[in-house]
Amino acid sequence: MSNMEIREFAERVLLSDSLEEKLSSAPEPFTDERPGEPLRIKEPIRPANLQFAPPRTAPAMPKPSALKEQEKRALAHHIMANHELQALEVMAYILCAFPDAPTEFRQGMCKIMADEQRHTRMHKERASVLGLEFGSLPVNCYIWKKALSYESVLDYLAGLPLTFEGRNLDHALEFEKYFLDAGDQRSAALMKVVYRDEIQHVAFGLHWLRTLKPDHLSDWEAYEQHLHWPIRAALSVGDSFNREGRKQTGMSDEFIEQLYQAAQTDEPPNQKPKNLDQKTK
Repeated sequence: MSNMEIREFAERVLLSDSLEEKLSSAPEPFTDERPGEPLRIKEPIRPANLQFAPPRTAPAMPKPSALKEQEKRALAHHIMANHELQALEVMAYILCAFPDAPTEFRQGMCKIMADEQRHTRMHKERASVLGLEFGSLPVNCYIWKKALSYESVLDYLAGLPLTFEGRNLDHALEFEKYFLDAGDQRSAALMKVVYRDEIQHVAFGLHWLRTLKPDHLSDWEAYEQHLHWPIRAALSVGDSFNREGRKQTGMSDEFIEQLYQAAQTDEPPNQKPKNLDQKTK
């Protein structure tokens, strides 16, 4: 069997209206002999039941205390399945939009996309066991819409691996705890798997930020310069601040401290300043 081209895999994820096809893994290693012309699309093609909903129609993430109810835990997994699916589609979009990126970067992206496919399947299956089929509720397009502003691979690295996946270094442990508090060991174990993978994903983002940024910029300067408002450093931090997980990604102590300070001083409209006393390990 011949190896699959990276472009073919990316287009399958991005342009298929079958969820099964989007989430079907492809044999490695991928070849990158025909990266193709730059391709940008406004929205990924999705099955009818997973079309992006109009603003403010998708349900919000349940509050931690509500997760004692099975249907609220199912909803949390439904929302997280869509987050993982959007991340997968954004990665496919980047491979199509920036065909000139280094092959080593593109092959690394395919490995991470396999994780995103697996995470989507895990959340989808867990929601189903808890009584909610993926796609039976409206889903948002927040992560996807933010990706449309990426003008370079560095924009992507700052936006998705270092901010959205960086935030998951906190969220995954927070939800592990919430699910344990609710007595749901299976959901908690799922979050632990996601957490371990996210460390690798953020490490990948940091490695390529360092590789591709101009030498005269520090990691922090390159990160901040490639964020598109309203995405900002403070959004890479959850309700707790997991220093140890960030150290494991290879972030310097200085970078970690700058993230912490950014989150402490961030006061978006109608929101109290955060108290980031560490609630998770």
